[in-house]
Amino acid sequence: MSGANPIRGEAALRVGGAELVLRPSFQALVAAEGELGSLFALVEKAAEGGLSLGEIAGLFWHCLREVPEGVTRERLGEALVELGLAAVAPILKRLLTQILGGR
Repeated sequence: MSGANPIRGEAALRVGGAELVLRPSFQALVAAEGELGSLFALVEKAAEGGLSLGEIAGLFWHCLREVPEGVTRERLGEALVELGLAAVAPILKRLLTQILGGR
């Protein structure tokens, strides 16, 4: 898997030895919205500091460009905790900015 392309609104994070590329494609955002509810409400909730770790993991999971072997949603959630919110926040910000602004 190649690195994230910021022109496409992609962001990357490391889980174990794998680089996970997050791409907020239409299909990914529709799937995330189906699980998490309105994306606009999700962005507002994030702006208010009310986004839960489960919601962040859900958004990230749906936006994965590819799922490497051995990476599960639970492992992704654990990786977010291991990384800490300070490391996860810029990735979340990039996705939310892409959701609001588009390409």
